[in-house]
Amino acid sequence: MANKNLNAAKVAKKDEFYTQLSDIERELQHYWQHFHGKVVLCNCDDPYESNFFKYFALRFNQLGLKKLICTCYDGSPVQGTELIFRFDGEGNKVPKKVAYKVEITEVKDENGDGAVDLSDVRYLLQNDKNVLSVLQTGDFRSAECVELLKEADIVVTNPPFSLFREYIGQLMKYEKKFLIVGHQNAITYKEVFPLIKENKVWLGYGFKGAAAHFFSPYEDVATATDHKKGMIRVSGVTWFTNLKIDKRSELLDLVCRYSEEEYPKYEDNNAIDVSDSYAIPMDYDGMIGVPITFLNFFNPDQFEIIDCCEPCIKLSTLQKMPKFKEFKSRQKIFNGTLCQKKYHRIIIRNKHPKKS
Repeated sequence: MANKNLNAAKVAKKDEFYTQLSDIERELQHYWQHFHGKVVLCNCDDPYESNFFKYFALRFNQLGLKKLICTCYDGSPVQGTELIFRFDGEGNKVPKKVAYKVEITEVKDENGDGAVDLSDVRYLLQNDKNVLSVLQTGDFRSAECVELLKEADIVVTNPPFSLFREYIGQLMKYEKKFLIVGHQNAITYKEVFPLIKENKVWLGYGFKGAAAHFFSPYEDVATATDHKKGMIRVSGVTWFTNLKIDKRSELLDLVCRYSEEEYPKYEDNNAIDVSDSYAIPMDYDGMIGVPITFLNFFNPDQFEIIDCCEPCIKLSTLQKMPKFKEFKSRQKIFNGTLCQKKYHRIIIRNKHPKKS
C-alpha cells in the first residue's frame, strides 16, 4: 500500500517530505484573498529547498505580503544538500548545515527585466545581510521559533508527519490562521477530531487522487504503480486549514433514499452505515456513519458532525451485502453476536432531510 511510506516515517521519525511546487500552486490558488498585508510563516522550510518559500517569494508582490518568514531545522538530513533553489553558476557551492531563518519584506526587480523571478530572489539572499540569520535549532517548538510564530498572521507549510498533533496544537494555542499538509488519518486523532467537530479546522481542496509525490531522501517502499524517480508517493494526504474557502458552502447533492436493506445499523452505535458519501440517503433524519473522506464534502450548514469511531456490524448482516470482504482481524463479539468492525467512521446528521 502507498501509505507504507507514511507508516515507515512515523516509526523512524523520518519527516523529510518536500512538497512539489505544482501541488502548492494548485491548492493556494483558492486562498489568495487571505494574504494581502499579512505576515506569512513557513516554519518547516529551508529556503534553499522548500517550494513553499519559492512560491511566496516569487508572488510576494502579487499577493501583497507584508513579510515572508521561513525557518529550517538543523537536524534535516537534506538541509544544505538538495538545492531545489539551485542557481546557474553556483556549481557545488552549498550553504552550511545550520539552522537559519529568512525574513523578506520586499522583493525588487533587481535585474530590470520587468518581472520578479528566481534571479531577483537569488540576489536578495546573497546580498542583503538583513535577510538571512542563524538560529539555534530551528525547531518549531523552540522559543526563538515561537516568537516568529507570534508575529505571523498565516502559517503555510508541510509539517513533520510524526509531530502533527503537537504542531497543530501549537497553531491553535496561538490562534493562528493556517494551511498545512497532513495525512487524512490525523482526522481521527483525539487532538484533531474535536477541532473538526467544532468547526475550528476543516479540509482544503486536496491533492489529486488523495495522493501526492514528495521529494524525499528515503527509499520509496510503496507498491503503487505510479512511481516517480527521486520521489515518494504517499496516499491519503490532504490539506488542513482554518481559512475560509468557497467549497465549505457547496451542497452535496443527495439522490439516494433510505431502506433497511441497503443501510445496515451498527450494533454498538445508533447510526446507519453508508460506505460512500454520495450514497447518503436524502430522507434519513437519524445518525449516519460515513468514511472520513466525507470531510472533503462537508458543509456545516448541511450536516452536523457528532462523533468519530470504529463501529461494528453483525457479520451475518455484512455477508448479505454486495462487495463484502471478511477481515478476521477486525471481528469481535458484541452482546454475544459476532461482528466486524468498520474502519473509522464520522458520525453525522443531515440537518435538512427531504421526506418527499
